[in-house]
Amino acid sequence: MSGSFRFECFHLDAGNRELRHEDGPVELNSRYFDALHLLVSEQGRLVSKDRFMDEVWRGIPVTDEALTQCIRTLRRQLGDDATSPRFIETVPKHGYRFIAFVETMDEPPVLAPSAAMPARSWRDHVLLALAGIVGGGLAGFVGGLFYGFAGASQPLQPGMGAVSVLLVLLSLTILVALIGAAGVAFGIAVASFSTGRIGPWTIAGGALGGLIVGAFVKLLGLDAFTLLFGSSPGDITGAFEGLVIGGAVGLGIWIASRAAQLRSGTIAAALVGGVAGALIPLLGGRLMGGSLALLAGHFPGSRLRLDSIGRLFGESGFGPLTQSVTGALEGALFSGCVVAAMLLAKRQLGGRA
Repeated sequence: MSGSFRFECFHLDAGNRELRHEDGPVELNSRYFDALHLLVSEQGRLVSKDRFMDEVWRGIPVTDEALTQCIRTLRRQLGDDATSPRFIETVPKHGYRFIAFVETMDEPPVLAPSAAMPARSWRDHVLLALAGIVGGGLAGFVGGLFYGFAGASQPLQPGMGAVSVLLVLLSLTILVALIGAAGVAFGIAVASFSTGRIGPWTIAGGALGGLIVGAFVKLLGLDAFTLLFGSSPGDITGAFEGLVIGGAVGLGIWIASRAAQLRSGTIAAALVGGVAGALIPLLGGRLMGGSLALLAGHFPGSRLRLDSIGRLFGESGFGPLTQSVTGALEGALFSGCVVAAMLLAKRQLGGRA
């Protein structure tokens, strides 16, 4: 068995019997490796069940379930989905076909000890960061709708329409999410560019980016309130919250990049972000909902009220439980959207970032 093949982020070296992803080796037992090599070498052509039995199991009598389990495992290791395949397509009652573009390589590439990385460019990582910003904006849009409708459901002062409340909160939440995502995403992109891969350093990159942006936004925001209104509300979202959420997003994208599917990776990232968001209020911090409630309470003439959210959890105002629950939702939404957008961009770039 010989040959060297590349498809998307994977390199299959038949001579050394090794399959590698850009993040490192992919574990396959000998028989499953033979099955993948057969599929890849016949790229675009149907491989019948009989050929699998002859060339992979070599005449050893097995049931069709053995082949089904083999294909299921290959798909899981490649991050493929049977309902919307990128690599292995099922031809019902006949066999399987490898549908991804395969590049046959004359000479195996020289692999770094930690991972096989295609050529990378700073432009790819900028695009990766921009995708994260888009994901953050989407999270801000969803969160803004939530807080906007909650604010608009309160009794409003004369001359203030529900649409105005919704638009103001929506715009504010999107802006904050975009700024936060910019710091976190660029921190992750710089870390992955400098190390050549998405790995543990992305946690530090995301945390540092969130810390810097959070500190800057809080300083600017407090100065603006002092200048315009003569006083500032105090502990709104800032460096601490940016550090925790940024680190959570960095951890989330590291976990998600090693997941079999984009959906499962995004869910994992959302869970990490949700835990971080729930812990922040318990540690004395405030995310967007808590900051909005603080602003409303600090300025007696404020028309902003989020009491309807607190009532859902049996609290008269935006209390500790409400802050933890909304913090978990904010963290999950922000982390899930940023990570999903960055992973989609990474996939479109062919794994170069």
